[in-house]
Amino acid sequence: MRERTRLDRGVNSYLRIERDVKDALDLIELAEGEGDQAMVAEGERALAALREEAGKRELESLLSGEADGNDTYLEIHAGAGGTEAQDWAEMLLRMYTRWAEQHGYKVEWIEESPGEEAGIKSSTLRIIGENAYGWLKTESGVHRLVRISPFDSNARRHTSFASIWVYPVVDDKIEVEVEDKYLRVDTYRSSGAGGQHVNKTDSAVRMTYTPPGSEPVVVACQSERSQHQNRAKAMAMLKARLYEIELQRREAVVDAMNATKTEIGWGHQIRSYVLHPYQMVKDLRTGVETGNSAAVLDGDLDRFLQASLAARIAGADAVADNGTKVSGG
Repeated sequence: MRERTRLDRGVNSYLRIERDVKDALDLIELAEGEGDQAMVAEGERALAALREEAGKRELESLLSGEADGNDTYLEIHAGAGGTEAQDWAEMLLRMYTRWAEQHGYKVEWIEESPGEEAGIKSSTLRIIGENAYGWLKTESGVHRLVRISPFDSNARRHTSFASIWVYPVVDDKIEVEVEDKYLRVDTYRSSGAGGQHVNKTDSAVRMTYTPPGSEPVVVACQSERSQHQNRAKAMAMLKARLYEIELQRREAVVDAMNATKTEIGWGHQIRSYVLHPYQMVKDLRTGVETGNSAAVLDGDLDRFLQASLAARIAGADAVADNGTKVSGG
C-alpha cells in the first residue's frame, strides 16, 4: 500500500509539473505580446522554480532499490588512534544527525559507547522517515579527517579515520532467518555519554551471529530500560544487518561486471575531510568536492549523496547496456 501511494504521488507530481510548465510558457508568450515585462519576469521565475522541483523529482526517482524507502540504521565506529579517532567519530555522529533533522527525519538513539577522554568509540542510530536508507546507503565506508589536533599541545597535524555502516530497517514482510545455534547473546550494563540512558541493571544486549563460512555479525542495543525490549530491538537490528549483507552480495555481482564502477566496501575510504592546511571535503568515488567543510560537518551532504546515487545508477545502466544478465537470489 505504501509503495502504491508513493508511485501515485510521483505520477501526480510529474503531471502537475508538466501542466505548470505549459501554463508558465503560455503566460510568457502572452506577456511578450502585450509588452508586459513584469509578467514575463513572473513567468520566468515560475519556470526556474519548476526546473528546481523537477531536479528534485529526478533524484527521488533514483531511489528505486528494494529497500530504499525504508528507515535505516547508521553505525559509526572510531578507527585506530584513540582520542583523535573517537572525537572524529562524534563529529560524524553530529553531522549525520544534523542532516537527518534538516530533512525532517526522526533520529532514535540505539547504542553508544563513549570514548575514554572525548568523543565516542561507537554509536548506532535509527533514522526514521521515507527513503532514509535510499539516501544514506552510499555512505558506508571509511571517512578520513585531516586537521590540527585540539588534543596535541604541539598543535601538530593529525589524520583520523572512522567507519560508517548503513543498513535498512527490514519490514515485517521481509523474512530473514536467524538460526539459534549460530547466535550468542550477551548482556551488560548500559552506558551513555554524559550519564544519559544509564541504569543499574545488565539491561543492554549484544548479539553475535556466526553462521558457517561467514564473518561474525555483531549488534548491540541499550536504548530501552528493560533487557526484553533491548533484546527485541537487537534482533531487529541483526535481521537488518543480515538483509543488508544479502543486498550487498547481489550488488557485488553487478559491480564485478562493471569495470568502470568503483567498489564500495566496508574497508574502502570514500571521503576525505581536510581542515588543515586548507579547507576541502572531497568524495573519492565521484570527485565531488567543496571548500565549505564547516557546512558539510553541519549536515550539508546532499551534493555528495546525489552524486553517489547518480554514479550507482549509471553503473547499473552500463551493465544493462552491455546486455549483461544478473540473476537475483
